[in-house]
Amino acid sequence: MVYVSLDGEAGPVALGLLELLRLCLVAPWWRDAPGRTAAELQAVADEYRADMPDLDQRRDVAARALGLDPAGLPSETEALARLVELSLGPIAQACLVIGYEGSPFDPLFSAPAGPDR
Repeated sequence: MVYVSLDGEAGPVALGLLELLRLCLVAPWWRDAPGRTAAELQAVADEYRADMPDLDQRRDVAARALGLDPAGLPSETEALARLVELSLGPIAQACLVIGYEGSPFDPLFSAPAGPDR
């Protein structure tokens, strides 16, 4: 599954519908993840939970309705780590989205800067 934003970013977000459902169930705010630090992501998650305090209960009900065991869902951290892995890994190169001008869209995530950068 490839996500394409209106901001010119694109990249793989899941290998199949089941993985996408799991991502959306545990981190429905994932679209706010690109380019954010761990602390910023926690602030986004906290804000989302403040707006929807029964998020975990809703997630569990939705998971059961989809035939998924809520206990088998990944954590938010695991789901976001997988999202970054897909965006930066070899699958991302096979899923390039080309814009009207012939240039590829920007990736959802950038590679972390190394110590010599």
